[in-house]
Amino acid sequence: MKKKFALITLVGLFLMGSYTIFAQDETDTNTAEQTTEVVEEAVAEQAAPVVPKPEKQSFHQIIKEKFIQGGPSFMGIVLLCLILGLALAIERIIYLNMATSDSGKLLNDVEGALKSGGVDAAKEVCRNTKGPVASIFYQGLDRSGEGIDMVEKSVVAYGSVQMGLLEKGLSWIALFIALAPMLGFMGTVIGMIGAFDAIEAAGDISPSLVAGGIKVALLTTVFGLIVAIILQVFYNYIVSKIDSIVNDMEDASISLIDLLVKNK
Repeated sequence: MKKKFALITLVGLFLMGSYTIFAQDETDTNTAEQTTEVVEEAVAEQAAPVVPKPEKQSFHQIIKEKFIQGGPSFMGIVLLCLILGLALAIERIIYLNMATSDSGKLLNDVEGALKSGGVDAAKEVCRNTKGPVASIFYQGLDRSGEGIDMVEKSVVAYGSVQMGLLEKGLSWIALFIALAPMLGFMGTVIGMIGAFDAIEAAGDISPSLVAGGIKVALLTTVFGLIVAIILQVFYNYIVSKIDSIVNDMEDASISLIDLLVKNK
């Protein structure tokens, strides 16, 4: 009985040892296979060509690239329209901001001067105040001794002069607004003619040749429209500013005439 038990124990130990050795061999085999795969992947990555990632272009670089592709002839003229139009628009904006004044405060100062020092004191107040409203007041006060009718005529006439000064340069801005897209269209037409000349010279309608020529031709139109849109925004702002100043001039002129009638 003891011999049988010992024999069974030996057989069990032998089987457990065989299973452990088999499992260890299988683990070693899997580890070797994984190591081989890792080495092969590393070698493949080193052997593969390194493709550089494309750099993301900024908005300024894209505009510069498209401007060069459009050609220097018409694109340069369109850019010149933008520069000149912006220069005139900025000059008008500065002038109109300087021409804007507080007409209510000026009217109160003129009224106080009329009561304290007469017309000469009121004229001195207008002389020391900037803006078209003060200039109109000065002209009206200068003719106050000739009657109210003459004051009204003087105010209306000099108001027209001041309005002309406010609108100075607007016609040139409007010209550049109309000229920029027309130059762009002309560049597009000339570019299309060049594309068809290239097709005729090649003797074959190549999609890449046609697409490239049309793309370059349309760039002038795009830039012309962009210039027109930018200048149109400035133009509308200037016109609205002029309208505001003109309305203020008219209201202040009526108040001045009423003031002169009251202090006559």
